[in-house]
Amino acid sequence: MHDVPLWLWMVFAITVLVSLAIDLLAHRQAHVIHFKEAAAWSAVWVSLAIIFGVAVFLVVGTSAGVEYTTAWLLEKSLSVDNLFVFALIFGYFKVPRAYQHRVLFLGVLGALVFRGLFLAAGVAVVSRFTAVLFVFAAILFWSTYKILKEEDDSFDPGKSIAVRLLRKVIPVRDDYQGAHFFVKEAGKRVGTPLLAVVAAIEAADLVFAVDSVPAVLAVSSDAFIVYTSNAFAILGLRALYFMLAGLLDRFHYLSTGLAIILAFIGVKLILQASHKLISPAIPEVPSPLSLAVITGVLTVAIALSVLRPPPGHPQAPSVAEAVRSAGTPADDDPPGDGGPEPTDPTQRRGTT
Repeated sequence: MHDVPLWLWMVFAITVLVSLAIDLLAHRQAHVIHFKEAAAWSAVWVSLAIIFGVAVFLVVGTSAGVEYTTAWLLEKSLSVDNLFVFALIFGYFKVPRAYQHRVLFLGVLGALVFRGLFLAAGVAVVSRFTAVLFVFAAILFWSTYKILKEEDDSFDPGKSIAVRLLRKVIPVRDDYQGAHFFVKEAGKRVGTPLLAVVAAIEAADLVFAVDSVPAVLAVSSDAFIVYTSNAFAILGLRALYFMLAGLLDRFHYLSTGLAIILAFIGVKLILQASHKLISPAIPEVPSPLSLAVITGVLTVAIALSVLRPPPGHPQAPSVAEAVRSAGTPADDDPPGDGGPEPTDPTQRRGTT
């Protein structure tokens, strides 16, 4: 465990709260997030994460700084899977693009809370029961298998337990009502499909936490390191989605890269647990090597995706193309605060 001064925790908390407030004020009016705006916000979030990382290096030490950087980069890379699911959920419910940022903002708030609870529990368990690292490794190996077998593609937002439970707790109307999550009908409060989308987003994040938490705990068991790195990665998730929304299918080697990273982290966990429980002679994977492997795998995966476009995409993805595609509103974009009203979007694909 690192000796982290209380004031650095306070700086982190204030930075997150102020950033969220500024982001909320900047997007208080529903509008389509285009590529340039998303890129600017993404640069802001990445810069904040890097600046905070420098502070960790200077205040807590080099070891903590390397762990923070590795954990942040790892969480950032794993969040790419979240982006694919976000796109699937938005497409399934036909969410107008002008309302997507508001949904993701609430999704980020929920992720910060739930991820904090899971990480706190994970740190507590690992500190008392080192053998649980073997279980975490098995989870990561299973996730690697699912990614390589492309079993994650079977995700169906309409059959999400969260969405089904929501419909049992509160009635959900069939069409959108601007950017509202609740409306009154016949004197009763009912939910809009936008509320169902939030439920689906939160449920997806809980699922991804199953991979994320064991992976980041392989990098560090320090609560400060694991939570701050996760928080800064999560904060930049919305901007990254809007920046890459039109290019996600082009980076087709990223899933393989993520599988390799998860498998590597799984091996790291086994060595770490074996070193503590079986024999000190069993080597551990140092954090600098983990950082180098994660960086290298991501770089190679992105480079191969650019050099070898998938079938149907003869040209490699380009920023100029992203600007053109993201700058043109889709047919379902509302001109103002209104929007299309799809027929019963919460009951497609056999939703109950």
